[in-house]
Amino acid sequence: MHGPANGPFYAIYYPVLAAVGVPANLVAIIILSRRRCGLSLCITYYLLAIAVTDALVIIAAVILNRIGGIYFRYSVLSTTPGCTVSSVLVYTTRDGSVWLTVAFTIDRFVAISCHSLKTIYCTEKTALLVILVVCAMSCLKNVPFFFTYQPLYILEGVPWFCNIIAPFYTSPFWQAYLWLDRILTPFLPFFLIMLLNALTIRHILVASRARKRLCSGEKRGDSEMANRKKSIVLLFAISFSFMLLWVTYVAHFFYVQITGEAYFTGLDFNDPQYIFQETTNMLQLLSSCTNIFIYAVIQTKFREDLKYLLMHPFVKIIGSLKK
Repeated sequence: MHGPANGPFYAIYYPVLAAVGVPANLVAIIILSRRRCGLSLCITYYLLAIAVTDALVIIAAVILNRIGGIYFRYSVLSTTPGCTVSSVLVYTTRDGSVWLTVAFTIDRFVAISCHSLKTIYCTEKTALLVILVVCAMSCLKNVPFFFTYQPLYILEGVPWFCNIIAPFYTSPFWQAYLWLDRILTPFLPFFLIMLLNALTIRHILVASRARKRLCSGEKRGDSEMANRKKSIVLLFAISFSFMLLWVTYVAHFFYVQITGEAYFTGLDFNDPQYIFQETTNMLQLLSSCTNIFIYAVIQTKFREDLKYLLMHPFVKIIGSLKK
């Protein structure tokens, strides 16, 4: 994030995103916690962790950073400590969400393509350990960002807003750290997700041809492949949704590096550069509230539980009125 968005469109977009994203992720957390979706505990833990971090992304990046910057310009969030903590929370929750998606992709790749490792790696204990490590590393990796901000000005002893320190653009250390940050999120996740999905697809095609040869002449369907189908579709839907909504962020970073232009900080909301930059942020944040819709479309039991959760309060009210 490079400062709060401005302009009437963004003033509407981000509150709507928050109003949809926070409840959507909370509903996903509740439904997945009930463990009635027909998913293994291993998959459930990963999806739960992704839903939690996605909710935190909406809170940190959309509510505190974006909405706070638009509607509460001179609140505590605009003090230097406030916007520093807000910015670091954005980076931390973003990294956690991205790398948990990678961890889920790795887990499904192992489960589908590496049968010798499946019993060892695809377990509840391993999933919990991986989730813990990803969250811890996301926090540690972003600690240096605390030292990249300084007050834009000081008024009556209160430091206001966040201005990036000059050495951040010239120091070899900070330049190396910036490239490391971009490589770790999202370039390496992009590469890993594309590679693992390609290998998974290749394995599925080879296995399908082998099964057709073995099962030729039999009329019954392959129950094992049928049971794995929804898990595979869920994996691909989450992976491709992530890549689709992050691709503009990657394109914008390369654009800045190739052209040598700095990130746009002007006030012309109709400037194409500003629109391109803010579009990357909008799509990136949108990726934090799409998973529940993917679950609802793909998972029948999740959809049934969602209907139950939404209708249950009304059923209770109607039942009480009848009594």
